Order: sequence, then structure tokens, then C-alpha cells
Amino acid sequence: MSKKIVLITGTNSGFGWLTAHSLAAAGHQVYASMRDTQGRNADKAAALAAIANVTVLDITLTDDESVRQAVETVLTKEGTIDVLVNNAGYSMTGVAESFTTADVHTTFDINVYAPWRMIKQVLPTMRKQADGLIINVTSGFGRVSFPFATIYAASKFALEGISEGLHYEVKRLGIDVAIVEPGAFPTEMQQKNNPASDQTVFEGYGAIADIPGKMIAALGAEMQAKNPDPQDVADTILKLIATPKGTRPLRTVVDPITGQYIDAANEAVAKQFAAGLTVFGMGALL
Repeated sequence: MSKKIVLITGTNSGFGWLTAHSLAAAGHQVYASMRDTQGRNADKAAALAAIANVTVLDITLTDDESVRQAVETVLTKEGTIDVLVNNAGYSMTGVAESFTTADVHTTFDINVYAPWRMIKQVLPTMRKQADGLIINVTSGFGRVSFPFATIYAASKFALEGISEGLHYEVKRLGIDVAIVEPGAFPTEMQQKNNPASDQTVFEGYGAIADIPGKMIAALGAEMQAKNPDPQDVADTILKLIATPKGTRPLRTVVDPITGQYIDAANEAVAKQFAAGLTVFGMGALL
């Protein structure tokens, strides 16, 4: 596998942390980004920086200029970015009505706008070199919206929409866009489970308000029984990078708990999507 220049977001924990390690071990030059590298993430940043083939970047993904400067740093040093992995994410659960407008904005800023900021910065270089790969890490909840994960799912639906349309727009330019859909894994983001802000609505939901807690407990039991390994997501990203350009799948499910349902949904939709593109005169893009 040829060496690639890879920029990854959200490498201070979870999938991003494992992916940075795995890609560096495979010989790729990794630019591992996270925020607050001199503060709360200082230890993680130092640990990654000590690894051969890894350079740590401090990025605030919610800030256009911070993203621009980070991408410019990579381009100045390497002359290219071969692969962008949009991994950083933010999770909130709870009764949908308990989400304030600010909660929704925070969720979308990290899960939708931040990946788009990154994509906008790398696409000009990828178009110029007629080569590149963008991997967007979404979720099984990017295909189905489970109750009490409504806003999180909405943000992942949005990233899926960006990824799917862009996949067909830039494929003929030599650029692949691929989606990785993880299920539930024992990562730091899964454990944080940020609650929505407006707790005043719960009384009006009665026993329904207790369901999110039961859902989390059931999911915990499933994870304990099936012991899903987050390394599987990092391995999937490594495999996508190694796959020849133009042959990479649009979607890859990584979910040993409920992945069969998402696979079935993807397969059914893909057939109808292809028919729809053909009807609208865009069959050649397939």
C-alpha cells in the first residue's frame, strides 16, 4: 500500500485515536487533529506526537479560520492531502423536546458543519490533483432515527446526505467519498452521553421519560454480551484507504449488534436510488 498523507479529526479518543495509531503503523503520514492540545488534551496530544509518522494539529472544528490554518499547515509541509477522515462527533440523547435550539446548534455544528468546513478546505487540492479520498464517519443512526436519539440522528442524516450527493458529484474528478456507519461501541463518546438541556419537559412525558435510561441499559447489556471492538472501525478505514480508487463502496456498516438491519436498509435503498438517478438523467454518474 502506498504511503498517503491523511488528516483525521477527533483523534483524542475513540475511533480517531485508534485510527491514527493504525494508519501510522501501516506507514501512512498521519496528521492527527484535536482541540486544546495545550490544555485538557495535552497528554493525548503528546502521546500521539511521540509516534512515528504522526503530527498533531490543534483544530477548533467550529471555527472556519482554525480549520483553514490547519489544512494550510499540512499543504505547506506535504504539498497534498490524500485522505480526509471526518471522525469527530458529538452525541446527545433524550426526549427530543428537551433539546433547546442551542443544543441542536451544538450538535449540528460538530456533526455537520465541522465536516463540511474540512471538506471545503481539502476539495480544491483534491480536484487539482484529480485524486483523493474523503471518509465521513456517520452512524447506523444516520439511516434510521431511533426514539430519544432524534437530534443526533438528524445530524448524522445530514452528514449522510452531504456524503451521498458529493460521492456522485466528484467521483469523475478522481475523488472518492465513502461513509463508515458504526454501531454502538464502548468508546469515550458513547460513555459521555450528554443530556439535553431542557429538563422541564420530562414531567409531561410520564413513564416515557424513563425509556432513554432503559435504552442505555439495554445497549450496555448488548455490548457486554457481544463485546464489540472499536478497532474494527479503524481497520475499516485502513481497508478503505487501501482499496483501489473508484471501487470503494459508498457505505460500509461496522456494527456487530444491529448492523444486519442497517445493511438491509442500505441494500434496499441503493437499488431504488440507482433507478431514481436514471429517471432524472443521471444514470451515467453511477
